[in-house]
Amino acid sequence: MYKGFYNVTSAMLTQSRNLDVVGNNMSNTATAGYKADRYADTTFDEVMRSRIGNKIKNPQPLGTTTSYVTALDEVYTDHSQGALQATGLPLDFAIEGGGYFAVQTADGTAYTRNGSFMLDDQGYLYLAGQGRVLGSNGQPIYLGIDKIQASNDGTITTENGQVLGQLGVFAFNDPAQQLQKSGEGMFTANVQPQAATGFVIHHEMIERSNINLVQQMTEMITCQRALQSASQLSKMYDQLMTKTSTDVGRV
Repeated sequence: MYKGFYNVTSAMLTQSRNLDVVGNNMSNTATAGYKADRYADTTFDEVMRSRIGNKIKNPQPLGTTTSYVTALDEVYTDHSQGALQATGLPLDFAIEGGGYFAVQTADGTAYTRNGSFMLDDQGYLYLAGQGRVLGSNGQPIYLGIDKIQASNDGTITTENGQVLGQLGVFAFNDPAQQLQKSGEGMFTANVQPQAATGFVIHHEMIERSNINLVQQMTEMITCQRALQSASQLSKMYDQLMTKTSTDVGRV
């Protein structure tokens, strides 16, 4: 009977953690270039029971039992393409295909699909709250003006055709393993990237988040109902155990 607590308690923990992931996704629905997180849980194959006590220096295994709990396996990021949206703003860019923009932050180079840029006070292409955007040569891109044109390969020119720089687009062989989310649609890398190929840069457009709001709402409702059910079952087990100890225990 007591084993039932393992089931309902692990269910409450699992659904609470999943709700945190879903809530974070929903709060970033409007964040350009944001990539959704997905929660995955797992079960222990078996649990080893041992004698435990302050007086026992070398606990001895008493046997094994089937696990009654689930635990976090991983929270992984979905790097699929988001929808492209026209903005008409001269410093907005979107990547169609693989690759990430590089940004020079205070903590080093970070990568993002958010192409909603601006100019900083010195005229460099800048991602608000993060840092200067890096070009294909790895250096910050100086524009000085926002009356620009851009080609599909990311080359930025003035209206007269003078080349000002080229957006750096960098690729990773396995983004799920080589990129770690650092917040606000930004990623850090544990390997050196390579120059991306086969992409198209769209000027005056941004990539929206790849979050399906309807799907997230459905998952949130499902998690909430599962959490409520587990909570009610926990109360039932508590009442049953109380009755057992007070009534049956007297016999």
